[in-house]
Amino acid sequence: MDVKDAVRKNRSYRRFHEDIKIPSEHLLSMVEMATMTPSGRNIQALKYCIAASDELNGRIFKTLGWAGYLRDWDGPAPGERPSAYIIQMIDNNIATDCMCDDGIQAQSILLRATELGYGGCMIATVNRKELSSILSLPDNLRIRMVIAVGKPKETVVLERMKDGDCKYWRDSSGIHHVPKRPLQEICFFADCGTGFVSK
Repeated sequence: MDVKDAVRKNRSYRRFHEDIKIPSEHLLSMVEMATMTPSGRNIQALKYCIAASDELNGRIFKTLGWAGYLRDWDGPAPGERPSAYIIQMIDNNIATDCMCDDGIQAQSILLRATELGYGGCMIATVNRKELSSILSLPDNLRIRMVIAVGKPKETVVLERMKDGDCKYWRDSSGIHHVPKRPLQEICFFADCGTGFVSK
C-alpha cells in the first residue's frame, strides 16, 4: 500500500466488527507512530492511553458524540462499536499547547491502523470531565481527543462536493458518502512576477 492509497483508505469509520479484537502489539504499533511524527518545537507533549476491554470500552462509549451531521443516529449499535480506544492527552507538565501535533499524530496513528487492516475515527466531541474520571487521570493530563479503532463494518466513499455542501450522509444501503472539494478548488500556483495567483 503506497501513501496515496493509505490516505484514501483512511476514512472516518464509525461502525465496526466489535467482536474482532485488536492485539495489544498492534495497538502499541499504532501509538508508536506518534514517537516518529514531527512535533512543534519538538516538545512532544502528547501522551496516550489505550483501552481495549469490553467493560472499559462500554464506559468510554457513553462519553462520546459520534456524527454531528447524522442527527437521527446516536452512534454505533452494540456489536458495531470500536474494539479499542486510543485516548490522546496533553501533559500540562510539559506544555499547555501542543500546536498542531494532535492532528498530525492522530493521522499517523490511523495510517498505521489502516496499514494493519483496521480503521478508526478521531472524536473531539467528548465529555472530558467524565472520561478523565473514568480513567482516573492526574490533573496534568488533559484529554485532546479519542481515537476509536476497529475492523470497519461500513463502506465509506469520497464524492466531489456540490454547491459547497460539506455534510456527509448515508444512503438507503448504509453506504457513507463524504463530499470533498476538488484539487482545482483548493490549490493555486503563485506567480512570483506579478504577485497574482493562477490556477
